[in-house]
Amino acid sequence: MTLLSVPVIDLSPWFGGTPEGRAAVARAVDEACRSIGFLVITHHGIAPSLIERVSAASRTFFALPLEAKRRVDRPREDAVRGFSAVGEEGLSYSLEEKAPGDLKESFSIGPSDVPDDDYHRGPAAGAHFEPNRWPEVPDFREAYTEYFDAMSVLARELMRIFALALQLDERFFDDKIDEHISMFRVLSYPPQREAPLPGQLRAGAHSDYGSLTIVLPDDRGLQVFNKAGEWVDVPLVPGSLVVNIADLMMQWTNDQWVSTLHRVDNPPFETASTNRRQSLVFFHQPNYDAVVECLPSCLAPGESPKYAPVTSGDHLTSKFVKQTTFGGSKVAA
Repeated sequence: MTLLSVPVIDLSPWFGGTPEGRAAVARAVDEACRSIGFLVITHHGIAPSLIERVSAASRTFFALPLEAKRRVDRPREDAVRGFSAVGEEGLSYSLEEKAPGDLKESFSIGPSDVPDDDYHRGPAAGAHFEPNRWPEVPDFREAYTEYFDAMSVLARELMRIFALALQLDERFFDDKIDEHISMFRVLSYPPQREAPLPGQLRAGAHSDYGSLTIVLPDDRGLQVFNKAGEWVDVPLVPGSLVVNIADLMMQWTNDQWVSTLHRVDNPPFETASTNRRQSLVFFHQPNYDAVVECLPSCLAPGESPKYAPVTSGDHLTSKFVKQTTFGGSKVAA
């Protein structure tokens, strides 16, 4: 059966620990990933108080004057850290599609407390362990760091569910994500007091780049392109998180799982001038030197891999530079 809408999956049987419960969750996740690439998870274990702290600190930061936010600007096009203003990125360019800049601003961090050794600081690491930048907002650094750590733990559990769903050892992905180069971004979509340009959205159609993404939106707008060729809304379920698989997981599974096109639509005209939306987004990305190639369990007899092997780090850098330079048409400052 192919799902045409995003399912809601309760993770409590997984954390309950019985083999039957864990297998049932893995089957449900497998069906969602094969059908639509998105799922809404409940009972995920993330504390509501931590979510509220991150949300509140983010609202305080994005309410600052632009000049103050510019003090923690993104340092370079290939360094995903700090602030990015409205219109400075175009997600559709990651798919070679031209469109006006996205109507969102963002603040991004990567791993903290990075060891000062060759693996993390040497030339091969590139910008993947770039130091974080921090604004002078109360509890901002503490809340963001704790949320990044909590998301890292949840992502590891999701990767173990994925492994079980793909008929692999439950710990198959563990050594490929133990030095992950993930990114936590808070996206702020300001009110639209002027009509968007033709083709301009809060976030243009795109797929995500890494293994999986964990999203907490505070309003409607996130839409998924299903296999019937329709844009469908992702349901807003109180206390839930949205999970989608991304490009590298699609490559790992030889397209058996889908990294689905999605976007953030503009609000209705009647409410656009007052509607502010915020999303907490954790982009899980394997170790920069993890080689992603077709999993043996995803290759039927007589089939060939659809993708050449690629490292996680090279894939991420290529995609993000296209996003921040508008496909190379924007000259770096």
